[in-house]
Amino acid sequence: IDDPVHQDFVREMTFYRQAQAAVREGIPKLKQLGIVTKRPEDYFAEMAKSDDHMKKVREKLLSKKNAMERTEKVKQLREMKKFGKKVQNEVLLKRQQEKKEMMENLKKLRKGQGSLDFLEEKKLKPAAPPQPGQPHKKKLNQKTKMKDKKYGYGGQKKRSKYNTASSSADVSGFNK
Repeated sequence: IDDPVHQDFVREMTFYRQAQAAVREGIPKLKQLGIVTKRPEDYFAEMAKSDDHMKKVREKLLSKKNAMERTEKVKQLREMKKFGKKVQNEVLLKRQQEKKEMMENLKKLRKGQGSLDFLEEKKLKPAAPPQPGQPHKKKLNQKTKMKDKKYGYGGQKKRSKYNTASSSADVSGFNK
């Protein structure tokens, strides 16, 4: 353990003291010879590379940075286009679905199985849905009430005298 090879701290202290002693002797001698030992505040150390070379390096770095920014913008635009196409496809599919539902409702209406409620779906839906046990009553304004009183309530007038399954099955009107 006392071997000087294994004593790094002691060796480092020896180097430090040797350098300190050299500085204590050297600085007074340099002052006697008139050599300045402290650099001025505005002094810049000499660069290893010339200013022209550093200018070229800066320009190269800027061009690389601009190229990276351009590629990032192109990537973003590509992603936006993909996203835009995706949204556009979703809208088209939604429209096709709505059109299909509308056509099905029209077919049902033609067969007499449906009602015109599907045309009013687009309007604002009421905040509170009606109770399941209670029928939904629509408020009528005064003008509509008066016209209904004068001309009768609307509804289907064509095919009103056609036989239906229930009317043809009803035999109460026949006498034996």
